[in-house]
Amino acid sequence: MYEELITSGRMNINIDPVLHVWHWQIPLYLFLGGLAAGILFFAALNVINGNENKYSTAVKTAPILVPAAIVLGLIALMLDLKHPVYAWQLYMTIRFDSPMSWGAWTLMAITPLSIIWIAIYIKELMPKIDLEDGFIGKTLKLILKQTNGEVNWDWKYKFLSDFEKYAYKQRKGLAWIVLVLATILGVYTGILLSAFNARPLWNTSILGPLFLVSGLSTGAATIMWMSDNHAEKLLFSKIDVALIIVELFFIIHLFMGFLAGPTVQIDSAQLFFGGEFTVAFWGFLVIIGLIFPLILEVLELRGFHIPIAVPAVLILFGGVLFRFIMVEAGQITRYLY
Repeated sequence: MYEELITSGRMNINIDPVLHVWHWQIPLYLFLGGLAAGILFFAALNVINGNENKYSTAVKTAPILVPAAIVLGLIALMLDLKHPVYAWQLYMTIRFDSPMSWGAWTLMAITPLSIIWIAIYIKELMPKIDLEDGFIGKTLKLILKQTNGEVNWDWKYKFLSDFEKYAYKQRKGLAWIVLVLATILGVYTGILLSAFNARPLWNTSILGPLFLVSGLSTGAATIMWMSDNHAEKLLFSKIDVALIIVELFFIIHLFMGFLAGPTVQIDSAQLFFGGEFTVAFWGFLVIIGLIFPLILEVLELRGFHIPIAVPAVLILFGGVLFRFIMVEAGQITRYLY
């Protein structure tokens, strides 16, 4: 007769509950935050280096997307909150040991600065506008001057005009502040996950730099896609190639650390080596979202004509997919006691 000693019921499928608390809102929020951080990082860096006219898309055009990205990300975050009406309480204290507090205050600071950044260069981008009556048109007419029935970007009120002139003069100092905040925001999107010690897949210090590099890559791809300047396209294509290589290195380092770690982290890595996320991660994210656009950009740099939209879209796709996979897979992993 065959006897079997059962010391635990954990061999039964789903005996341990899987906690799915975060859904699509959180990875979307993390992607948009990383994208905004990447765009602002390169905008600020080029102002500091004195290249605001040479690389005008990076400095003046692409940052227009940032406030919209941040607002959409915050809306997604609010949709995820159980009690959104109490979100303001995050701003009643500062906790230096809390990634959530760092993120909340960084977003509070960088959002108005991104709007000020746009206001500095808006006259160069849109010297005149012709808006029909509507909410936006009526609002702009309240604060902008009108000439021959046409609205231009001269401020109607002196204090707004004085503030714009002051901000323009101080744009290099503003760029340093934005550069620091953009870096914090990019790192925060990864640290937000790594702070959860109970989730082995997230409990690694490599997530902060990995998410930062991924955000910078999506920002560079967006600038590259939007630019009409050939020299600017080539520059950000080179930057993106370097960032993709660094991102691939971090991904390899991430799994090397897991496979050399304790059993729970080895089990977490198995989700990507024959587990349910194998095809999505290695097939769609790594190959289609990183390696394929890397090859296309290298070919472009070597003189082959490649539509720049193709690698840019693939990189953005990879950035979105990366966050969805990490958030979903991380909630499956757990410690067994």
